[in-house]
Amino acid sequence: QVQLVESGGGSVQAGGSLRLSCEASEYSYCMGWFRQAPEKEREGVAYITSGGSTNYADSVKGRFTISRDNAKKTLYLQMNSLKPEDTAVYYCASRSGVYCVLRALDYTYWGQGTQVTVSS
Repeated sequence: QVQLVESGGGSVQAGGSLRLSCEASEYSYCMGWFRQAPEKEREGVAYITSGGSTNYADSVKGRFTISRDNAKKTLYLQMNSLKPEDTAVYYCASRSGVYCVLRALDYTYWGQGTQVTVSS
């Protein structure tokens, strides 16, 4: 059973930055970040493979950076130029298999989520 624990969320003014972390009990080939605002569907933010290949949602491309520290079994999401529409609960997720996708239904294990609030 893979366990994931997110941290680093908080409140920030528009234009500011936050860095999210996710500690994993087991480090999968494909790790991803997702977010969900109240009464909205969960959406993919970014994923990264064990080899360092990445993919981002169009809404965050150029502003967010996903990375991983294999020695620490930790996943990161650096968020810059934050906008009010980025406000959501952010989740770390792990996908089984050797291929990466950015669809929530394809991920097996999930963290508890961390709140990110961006004020205008």
